[in-house]
Amino acid sequence: MSDQPRILVIGGAGYVVSHTAKALAAAGYLPVTFDNLSSGHRHAVRWGPLVEGDLRDAAALAAVLDEHRPIAVMHFAAHIEVGEGEREPLKFWDNNVAGVITLLQAMDRAGVRRVVFSSTCATYGEPESLPLTESEPQTPVSVYGRTKLAVEQLLRDVSAATPLRFATLRYFNAAGASPEGEIGEEHDPETHLIPNALKAAAGLGGRMKLFGDDYDTPDGTCVRDYIHVMDLAAAHLAALNRLFTRDDSFACNG
Repeated sequence: MSDQPRILVIGGAGYVVSHTAKALAAAGYLPVTFDNLSSGHRHAVRWGPLVEGDLRDAAALAAVLDEHRPIAVMHFAAHIEVGEGEREPLKFWDNNVAGVITLLQAMDRAGVRRVVFSSTCATYGEPESLPLTESEPQTPVSVYGRTKLAVEQLLRDVSAATPLRFATLRYFNAAGASPEGEIGEEHDPETHLIPNALKAAAGLGGRMKLFGDDYDTPDGTCVRDYIHVMDLAAAHLAALNRLFTRDDSFACNG
């Protein structure tokens, strides 16, 4: 058995998180992926073991925590498509929030006291001012954003009553891929802007559609902020390391 410190990575077969697993491995950690593969990809788990299981399965979580004894958890598993959340709110609240309750209960029983939570800028809703800072009021306008904010509030409550410490990363739009090309953006159907723009430019998948023509921009279309996925992976790693060196919880934008 490897003597590398283990990090349990929930939802580790997904896009942002598989790049984070690569960063963890490069930093000397062993990422242990826990994923039900409902939207992730088995081939994206390349830097540590894969344990198949569902976030809402308390017994499966207890088993993986007991077997691998991680020193921390990084949580990425969530339904993320905003339109789907409006159509199926129960599905989103069950997975995105109830699943985290099950996870935190399992962590508490196992004595795991550090968690990095992959949140979203969607917790802010329509910002009152720009650029956005962490002190901006959080008034989400989507089911997706409300479920993520609910988890942030849950983490604050649990941290106030127990030794749990957490880091919350509220980031915007991830793009790009590992420079070595092992992994990258991969959704079916593809809903993200940059992959669809590249597909349209290559003559694949038909025309790309732009929505909205009345934004306060020179051509009326929306302006988006992007962060490279490897920079985002580095941010998650930095958040994890900070939890090991300081005894406070924190949230930051990405």
